[in-house]
Amino acid sequence: VCRVSVIPDWAIELKRFAPHLRVMVHHGANRFDSDDSFKVRALDHDVVLTSFSLIARDAEQLRAVVWSRLVLDEAQQIKNPNTGQAKAARSLLADRKIAMTGTPVENRLSELWSIMHFLNPGLLGTAAGFRKRFAVPIEREGDDNAAELLGRVTQPFLLRRLKTDRNIIDDLPDK
Repeated sequence: VCRVSVIPDWAIELKRFAPHLRVMVHHGANRFDSDDSFKVRALDHDVVLTSFSLIARDAEQLRAVVWSRLVLDEAQQIKNPNTGQAKAARSLLADRKIAMTGTPVENRLSELWSIMHFLNPGLLGTAAGFRKRFAVPIEREGDDNAAELLGRVTQPFLLRRLKTDRNIIDDLPDK
């Protein structure tokens, strides 16, 4: 699941790096073929690319498949847990979930809660419990203990790449 503008990029990169994978692009006005079901077509492919707007619009069809992996590219798109696309993303069934984002927190810690709730429901408690235990103490009171605890709880689920680490990737431009 990604932004509409990068669906073609993902298709090109998949063809380049994994040409053996059968890729289905679920996008556009003709995304449903009247001759067969979405589920049948999806299960006949290794990768299905779609957009955040369509996971909300086509949630019923997408929920018909139990996905092996569900990947959100630019997962900050579900930072507000009350949006239709965040709810739709959480409703999809998958054996494994991955959320990729360069900005897990843009404005408030509740955005991190929303992404983590997609990945591992219940890990950080309810939204209200998270606000009480972490967001308010960290954001309003500067509570270092709460920040350290949040870091310890979430760290096993985070993989962070720094531009300064040239062992990861050597062609990233400087900031």
